[in-house]
Amino acid sequence: MALKIGEKKVVVQEIAEIASTAQSAVAAEYRGLTVQQLSSLRSNARELGVYVRVVKNNLVKIAIKDTSLECMDSSLKGPLIFAFSKDELGAAAKLVNDFKKDNDLLKPVVMAVNGELIDVEKLSQIAALPNRDQAISMLMAVMKLPIEKFVRTLSAPNVKLVQTLSAYKMKLEQN
Repeated sequence: MALKIGEKKVVVQEIAEIASTAQSAVAAEYRGLTVQQLSSLRSNARELGVYVRVVKNNLVKIAIKDTSLECMDSSLKGPLIFAFSKDELGAAAKLVNDFKKDNDLLKPVVMAVNGELIDVEKLSQIAALPNRDQAISMLMAVMKLPIEKFVRTLSAPNVKLVQTLSAYKMKLEQN
């Protein structure tokens, strides 16, 4: 059923708001997927914090104009489902990458990250990026390592002294 002009304006405004704050976006061809499979995709998207929508390409082109995702404009052809990462950079890529492993009919067409068009062959690399919490924990581990080594180095003479005294005590007890 065709949308009326007022409904189209609402859809364009909604997508424009999402696109203006989105860190990345992936458009994929969904031809042949069942309603159940699309519902599963949407459910996975909610868990990852990804906004997913099936919209006419012309409306998306209008919505992404003057946003960082405008670079996708020329690649939007055919029936596409759009996934926008709101919070995590690789969330949309992770959603599409994980879903296409089980469903060959979902074919990524175009991907944009921080205003740059990225080759869809690199989808799995973008999907493998750590989320914010993982990145912080990795950074903390790297920052903690030199301090741990410093503490071990400082305590090494004391440990060696205790081990030497313990060995000497055991030798005396044996005699």
